[in-house]
Amino acid sequence: MIWSVDYSDCADVLAHVQKNPHGHPRVVRQANVSRLLEALGRPERELRGMLVIGTNGKGSTCAFAVSAVAATGVQVGSMPSPHLQELRERIRVDGVPVTRAEYAAAFAEVWQAIEQHGLPVLAQGIYTATAAVHFRRAGVRLAVAEAGIGGSRAAAAELGLDVKVVTGIGLDHTRLLGGSLSQITRAKVAAAQDGDHVVLGRLAPEAATAADQVLKERTGLSVWRMDHEIHYTARAAGRGDDGGTTTLVDVFTPRAVHRDLPCPLSGAHQHHNLALAVAAMDSMAERGHIQEPYAERLRARLAATRWPGRLELVAHARLNDWTGRVLLDGATNPQGVATVAPEILRHARADGNSGPPVLVFAAMDDKDVSGMLAPLPDHWPLVLTRTDAPHAANCTTLHHRLSPDRRGPCLTAQNTLTALHQAAELTGPGGLIIVFGSHRLVGETRTALALPPV
Repeated sequence: MIWSVDYSDCADVLAHVQKNPHGHPRVVRQANVSRLLEALGRPERELRGMLVIGTNGKGSTCAFAVSAVAATGVQVGSMPSPHLQELRERIRVDGVPVTRAEYAAAFAEVWQAIEQHGLPVLAQGIYTATAAVHFRRAGVRLAVAEAGIGGSRAAAAELGLDVKVVTGIGLDHTRLLGGSLSQITRAKVAAAQDGDHVVLGRLAPEAATAADQVLKERTGLSVWRMDHEIHYTARAAGRGDDGGTTTLVDVFTPRAVHRDLPCPLSGAHQHHNLALAVAAMDSMAERGHIQEPYAERLRARLAATRWPGRLELVAHARLNDWTGRVLLDGATNPQGVATVAPEILRHARADGNSGPPVLVFAAMDDKDVSGMLAPLPDHWPLVLTRTDAPHAANCTTLHHRLSPDRRGPCLTAQNTLTALHQAAELTGPGGLIIVFGSHRLVGETRTALALPPV
């Protein structure tokens, strides 16, 4: 029997899976990812590449890594997580999302196997299997995969990619991963397997110690650490279109020296992410998965890197008769907000509007709301809202978690579109709206602003 589904059906099925996990323990559903891949004929068998793990910076690091690997002249598949607007954003070839028809065809093959073999699988497992099936169909042999919340328990770890990249570790998803940096690090770094090549970003001392303890339990590893085997320097090279400073980065790895690499994404933290991605590319070359790229081609591909929803400025946003600027960032924890806060403040200073910018905020129900808002001025007006994501916090919950010392006005809105209109009214024509706290909020805002999925 040949199955087919419409693209619109895919989201409905996955929403049902997220809301109705069949009552099976998480560990059983995780084990079923491997069984599902087996039922599909091991579509990941020919894949080589990297799995990117960490608390923050995974998406940007993956975007840079795709550009770097594609500079070698090969097709590279990628699996960003989460998607912002459409499911098909989770499967990309050379950075471009698949078509709706391609996603639906791969999804149908996966869902048929789930139904036939009676395999309850979490949504992340379905996303991973669907990507693997599409890569097999498209003849893609190199992959850059982003782990979800965990590391060894992430569905993407089942792909067996032998270069592991750890961007950094922070306190997030503590209910699932543990309440300390050490516990969270162990959960994530445990994805490294015997014989892997591991690239470690900057880690706090507690996290670095825990990572070393995990890696000592493995055999045959190659390990490159930021500020040890990997180094980078960054320097200003003019002004960008958004008024920020464009930067050139030199990256030094045990394999090569890469000079004058452009970093088109905003924020000093992106220099670290770019260096990690280039080191991961060198790791893949070290393993024989790819050839070394020509320097000019590498620079050109990196310069073209875009990653929507991460300090993304919509300079001429329109909401009905309001026009102004909207700054989008998917920071989802206090560490992430603190990292991007200097860039948010820079945009606020450059606004030129008489009043302060207005914050639009939503978050999942397990988030540290006051900690996420703390890095930004507490007199800025705030609009709290709820997205349509499962486990999104409602406005009452968000309001209760605000700091009692917060000074600025606080409004609530039943949905993202209403929140944006309230923010536009508060900031006035030509003002600045800052949207953050939830990837789903960023995606719903992009849709409200008529921005296409990219």
